[in-house]
Amino acid sequence: MSDIFDILKGREVRRYSPGQNVLQQGDETGCLFFLIEGSVDILKDNVRVASASEPGVVFGELAAILGVHHTATVRAVTESSFFVVEGAADFLKSSPEMSHYICKLLARRLDSINCYFVEVKKRFEGHELIDPMIGALEALLHAQPTRSRPLKRPQS
Repeated sequence: MSDIFDILKGREVRRYSPGQNVLQQGDETGCLFFLIEGSVDILKDNVRVASASEPGVVFGELAAILGVHHTATVRAVTESSFFVVEGAADFLKSSPEMSHYICKLLARRLDSINCYFVEVKKRFEGHELIDPMIGALEALLHAQPTRSRPLKRPQS
């Protein structure tokens, strides 16, 4: 963790009070937010889907990687502070160490979701009302999404 904070040293630090939004779903900030201290809730369509308080957790990475607007709202629960990186996409392209760090965070999230999905499937498989939901989730977890934009080919 200290390596990541060493990379971020000298970056802008923003502080948020309880109830204040760090990121708003649908906005486009072009920033990454790395939690230094505090606690936040993550909301998708105004539904709380997670909370976070681990120093180093990052927000805004999906928007930067996918080139989309923020996919969730991040709201401070306690006094919270963040390192802020503007020009997120360019920063990730220029920092293999930071890109690898974010890849590991995303992989941990996906692994947690897969483990939870397996437990739900074991418990409810064969239930006529739940089976269609399990099938839909399974398809989402293993589908290769179509790209909204073609990948740029390297120039020779």
